[in-house]
Amino acid sequence: MDVKATLGQWRQFRPTKVKGIGTPLLVLATLAMIVLPMPAFLLDILFSFNIALALVVLLVAVYTNRPLDFAAFPTVLLVATLLRLALNVASTRVVLLEGHNGADAAGKVIEAFGSVVIGGNYAVGLVVFMILIIINFAVVTKGAGRISEVSARFTLDAMPGKQMAIDADLNAGIINQEQARLRRQEVTSEADFYGSMDGASKFVKGDAIAGIMILVINILGGFMIGMVQHGLEFSQAVEIYTLLTIGDGLVAQIPGLLLSIAAALMVTRQNESGDMGEQVVQQMFDNPKALMIAAAVLFIMGIVPGMPHLAFLSFALAAAAGAYFINRRNEQNKKNALELAQNGAVEKASTEPKDLSWDDVRPVDTVGLEVGYRLIPLVDKGQGGELLSRIKGVRKKLSQELGFLVPAVHIRDNLDLAPSAYRISLMGVASGEAEIRHDCELAINPGQVFGKLDGVETKDPAFGLDAVWIAPEMREHAQTLGYTVVDASTVIATHLSQLLTNNAAKLLGYEEVQQLLDMLSKRAPKLVDGFVPDIMSLATVVKVMQNLLNEGVSVRDLRTIVQTLLEYGPKSTDPEVLTAAVRIALKRMIVQEIAGPEDEVPVITLAPELEQMLHQSMQATGGDGPNIEPGLAERMQRSLVDAAQKQEMVGQPAILLTSGMLRATLSRFVKHTIPNLRVISYQEVPDEKQIRIVAAVGQ
Repeated sequence: MDVKATLGQWRQFRPTKVKGIGTPLLVLATLAMIVLPMPAFLLDILFSFNIALALVVLLVAVYTNRPLDFAAFPTVLLVATLLRLALNVASTRVVLLEGHNGADAAGKVIEAFGSVVIGGNYAVGLVVFMILIIINFAVVTKGAGRISEVSARFTLDAMPGKQMAIDADLNAGIINQEQARLRRQEVTSEADFYGSMDGASKFVKGDAIAGIMILVINILGGFMIGMVQHGLEFSQAVEIYTLLTIGDGLVAQIPGLLLSIAAALMVTRQNESGDMGEQVVQQMFDNPKALMIAAAVLFIMGIVPGMPHLAFLSFALAAAAGAYFINRRNEQNKKNALELAQNGAVEKASTEPKDLSWDDVRPVDTVGLEVGYRLIPLVDKGQGGELLSRIKGVRKKLSQELGFLVPAVHIRDNLDLAPSAYRISLMGVASGEAEIRHDCELAINPGQVFGKLDGVETKDPAFGLDAVWIAPEMREHAQTLGYTVVDASTVIATHLSQLLTNNAAKLLGYEEVQQLLDMLSKRAPKLVDGFVPDIMSLATVVKVMQNLLNEGVSVRDLRTIVQTLLEYGPKSTDPEVLTAAVRIALKRMIVQEIAGPEDEVPVITLAPELEQMLHQSMQATGGDGPNIEPGLAERMQRSLVDAAQKQEMVGQPAILLTSGMLRATLSRFVKHTIPNLRVISYQEVPDEKQIRIVAAVGQ
């Protein structure tokens, strides 16, 4: 046999095969302890290991930054509880079989806890044991179990609201797909953890009850065995078996108490990253007023005659010193912040007048955001404002979706606005305005909620949904009721995203189109060479791309757009005709963005008689659009609204399928009145897609 080859195979086997068998071995060893007799020295080792394990688990729970970082805690708690119960069974067997031989018959650990810890007095031992049971069962375990139940219920109830909040952040461009996936995993892990903790708390409660029952059974069994089988006197049997049983119970209850405290610490912590000790110290001793009042109370108690003056006055002095140093630290922090603000202040401009120049003529901002003075903290990173990063996320998301770089948003304060108002302008024209509460959060009613909230009722500025301004501490409760809760920065960012999406055509100009063509020329130089101005003017290209954006079609696939314009450019210079040709070339992308990857596309159509009448009307006007009678237009609009709402209720897209001659006119007809209805022509349906008519308007 090749020894080196065998050793190499073992080294290759060991990391993958042996890894992770510790827990199964521990469970099997636990079962063995229940069935097989164990010597006293092995019991000493296992009892010591049990205490060490409980101590390590407690310290890990204390120093864990977040509860989810110790997600294996319920499993560890179960394994440690089984180990302790198995040790109780093994030690009970040894105590009852060998207890008549003396106090050390069950091992040195039980003897030490029975003699040293309680002084060899079984009455004292009983009292100490019962106190430990009361502390563990009636205080720690009961409270932790209640918190576990409430946390599990609230966490599960809040899951839909949290998922909707993640979707809202994703749609607003605040996070990307990967961050959304990680946050969804965290929400799921949080629900699994608190659900497991709810069940794990029952282990601790059952262990405490088992400790009481094991104590009574061991004492009664020891009396019977000692007096009947071994002929001991009643006093001897009481002394020997009671001390051994109490020692055994204390050895088991101390690690049980440690694990109960660890479980209580885990369920009472907030799910925020940070060291528990630092959080407690920071939150308890951040304000010196509490220590000052405590020092005054302790001083008054210390000077009362008959009180222990040294103890109370010492703690009064310590509390007063702590309040003094905390107040001094806070004053120093304020001073440092003031100096930093003064050093970073902008120097005052010179008062001497200067000649006017073209620099004094301010151009109109493509996209502008004006805020009232109370909303300035939202755009100030020094005050924790997140609006700038949210707007950057919106621009990045829209640039990827639309296919061109969305212009930067120029932000400034405006004292003419209401203190809590903001205004969004496009090309210098106000396009959206609303008032918000920067210190509150907006709970949006998505359509189905399970209760009402106390707060200020309002409307969502972006989509006009019913909403309520609530205090930040009500966020979890609102999500439990089914509301989508967002902060003030997200409200503005979502409103901005909605306005930019609806007005994307206004954001695309000559400069942006030329930039896109320059980028395409690097990848496909032959395609762009001679395109502008030999085949088509830049103005026509801009108009076609604006038409596409105005109809909700992305210009990401610039290669296909330019190829189509090269093909149809020599035949026509009409932007409407060219737009229709480009839409047909982009039909797979258009239908996929509207209906997804499904093979079947649900559509709404016009009745043949209505469509024929519109065709005739359009021909009569020379192709400038059908001359629709106002009453007919109103009935068409009402029918289209009803059909679109029905599609939305069943979770399907609303698509109006019509002829190529009517598509552009009907698209303009429904753009502002039915924004969720998309209009496509028969030529824009890919060959591999199947059509399913869900409604016919005009019948």
